Amino acid sequence: MCIGVPGKIVAVGDSIHEPAWVEINAIRRQVNLALICENSPQELLGCWVLVHVGFAMSIIDEQEADNIMEMLKKITGEAIIP
Repeated sequence: MCIGVPGKIVAVGDSIHEPAWVEINAIRRQVNLALICENSPQELLGCWVLVHVGFAMSIIDEQEADNIMEMLKKITGEAIIP
């Protein structure tokens, strides 16, 4: 089973060939935006995404991100730390 973890995009490069940074529970991780970026990466700043193995897999809204994190906390008994 694969689990996507919600993260907020906080920094991007000039193109999809440069890594972006997402914040997940106050921890920053590099991600690849190639699967979700249709135009300029700058348009994705501040967006919430589901992250799996270093790739942003889909764009979600903040409420969905909160719901997923709450569900993951219930499953694991603690906050998810990437």
